[in-house]
Amino acid sequence: MLSSHTLNGTDGTHAGGIAVTLTNLIHGTIVFTARMDDGGRLSQDIDAQVIYPDVTYELVFDTGPYWAARNIPATVTQIALRFAMPDPEGKYHMPVILNPNSYSMWTSR
Repeated sequence: MLSSHTLNGTDGTHAGGIAVTLTNLIHGTIVFTARMDDGGRLSQDIDAQVIYPDVTYELVFDTGPYWAARNIPATVTQIALRFAMPDPEGKYHMPVILNPNSYSMWTSR
């Protein structure tokens, strides 16, 4: 299970509608593509058979269209998080506070 929550750091609202993609960087395969819901949340079940403990994964948030829809110029148009999932049965939470020119993230299990 991979989950996330995106928050707009400029006004404190939930950042919904952002497209996200999880890629297995060793094999170059896309594990899933999805979109944050209106509340800025993502909860994606992932088959444990496609999670490999020794692989680096990349979760990309396509934030450019989000800022463009608000007429806010942004230099950070994508946020790419690289991480491992050592437990294929584990739950990984990747919340992000985004701003047009920066972001902050943390992770919890």
